Amino acid sequence: MRKIYEVFGKVEEFISGVFLVAIVALVFIGGVARFLHNPIYWANPLASFLFAWAAILAMDIAYRQDKLMNVDFLVKRLSMRVQGYIKIFNYLVISGFLIYLIIFGVRLSFIQRYRTFEGMYGFSYMWATLSIPCGAIFLLITTLVKIIDEIKGLQNRRN
Repeated sequence: MRKIYEVFGKVEEFISGVFLVAIVALVFIGGVARFLHNPIYWANPLASFLFAWAAILAMDIAYRQDKLMNVDFLVKRLSMRVQGYIKIFNYLVISGFLIYLIIFGVRLSFIQRYRTFEGMYGFSYMWATLSIPCGAIFLLITTLVKIIDEIKGLQNRRN
């Protein structure tokens, strides 16, 4: 299971990188085309769509690698065991929020199903909005992995 999780992380990094390159290319080409009085109307909406997904994927990548900001100057003064319990508590709070995002995101995506991107007629805004619940699922999986790792760490400290 851990191997699948790691492979998924690599795929996530690759897709996020491809989306970032595509965003830069679309915005640049769209700007040049507009300067030449021949605008590409779908370039910016497509870049916005890719940005929504790239941001969500990058959030999970940063979370997996513990690269997100945290304020721990008080917690660092506590014992390792207490720090572990605080981390688990924080992960449980995060899990609750992510479950809310999944439910809310699915509902919001359903509401957005008839809205289309400006300049990309026929392409539902729902596909961009689905980045919220999908990203929350990815983050929830990462959070559950972190909880399991922290519990294992507490058990090892106990022995």
